[in-house]
Amino acid sequence: MNNYTNVSTANRNYSLMTVILCWSGLAVMSSLYVTIPLISVFAQLFSISPTQAAAAGSTFSIGFALGCLIYGALSDKYGRKTVIFVGLLVLTIISLLLGFVDQFAWILVLRGLQGAAAATFSPVALAYAVEMYPAEKRVTTIGFISTGFLVAGIVGQVFSSVVSEQYGWNAVFYILAVVYVLTAVLVFFFLPKGGVHQAHANIWEPMKQIGSVFIQKQLVLCYLVAFVLLMSFVSMYTVLGSYLSQAPFELSKQDILYVRTIGIIGMLVSPFAGTLSKHFGIRVTLRLGLLLAIIGLATMGMISNLPLLVILSIVFVSGIAIAVPSLVSLVGQLGGKMRGIAVSVYTFILFTGTSFGPIISLYFMKSGSYLITFILLACILCVGLLAAIFINREVAEEIERPVVHVEV
Repeated sequence: MNNYTNVSTANRNYSLMTVILCWSGLAVMSSLYVTIPLISVFAQLFSISPTQAAAAGSTFSIGFALGCLIYGALSDKYGRKTVIFVGLLVLTIISLLLGFVDQFAWILVLRGLQGAAAATFSPVALAYAVEMYPAEKRVTTIGFISTGFLVAGIVGQVFSSVVSEQYGWNAVFYILAVVYVLTAVLVFFFLPKGGVHQAHANIWEPMKQIGSVFIQKQLVLCYLVAFVLLMSFVSMYTVLGSYLSQAPFELSKQDILYVRTIGIIGMLVSPFAGTLSKHFGIRVTLRLGLLLAIIGLATMGMISNLPLLVILSIVFVSGIAIAVPSLVSLVGQLGGKMRGIAVSVYTFILFTGTSFGPIISLYFMKSGSYLITFILLACILCVGLLAAIFINREVAEEIERPVVHVEV
């Protein structure tokens, strides 16, 4: 028997739970991207360089990455839903404070804290989904949550651009605060409470287990895939923006934003990763997603036709959107009793990869050839595909079988 939840599975509204988790992921992760359109605003307002202004995003990422290593362990002791709910309340307060500050130093400090608060959702929600959903619904649910994460990359920027132009940059954070408190209400009243795994344990004890997840070869392979996944996602859009601004395209910033928005189409396939997994297995679905992404990425530099280039970007994003939920499901299952820690480390590595994306992209673009740049980025993603191929067949097949939970 287990103590995963105090609500019978028969009484769970999985559709409503999925909608709330997907929306929460979109809302929370949008905060990562809202300062991108504000870089020029901060630079002018505080008389700093654009590079310094961009630190508002970097401090968020640092806080987020570090938080991912902590909250999985806390959720093992206090419960997934509790950590998510408290995190949303803290996120509300910090976002509200961000709207009131008038010094850039305080913006940096609060953005770091905002990132740390936002990290209460991502790894914990993924572990929550692995535990609370039956095996046949699990990958699909993770797909919806992952879709929220991915779409946030575009929605956050568009939201910030529109609001800041109409009402000022402060309003961006005021509105976010309102969104987060409403999301906290949804989580509190409509998400069933899961069980507590280590109620009497020292909260630092699970943290000591972080090193143990790297002993498992299968998890290490999954983490290698995770590192290159979003790194390639960020890299592609970094290079694509530069590519489209040059001849023969010479698109404006607004037109480039439209191209990015169209990429949402590719993200919408993420929930179907569950259906693919049922037919082909999680391991094959992961490899399929990576292969699609590699094909789309490698061929983009060869195309000078804009509609075809947009289609290839959708192919690439579709591959990433299929791979992410499949990989999360693998990590969650392979983590076993250390699921919270395993998923936390996964999320840390996943988003650590995003910080390397722009650096690697700019380095490759020094070659002077977009074709070479896209191919080199595809080669990096090939490392992830190779790691996915070596994930043990027996382990993969075992975790793909439905897991029957006997309720207390």
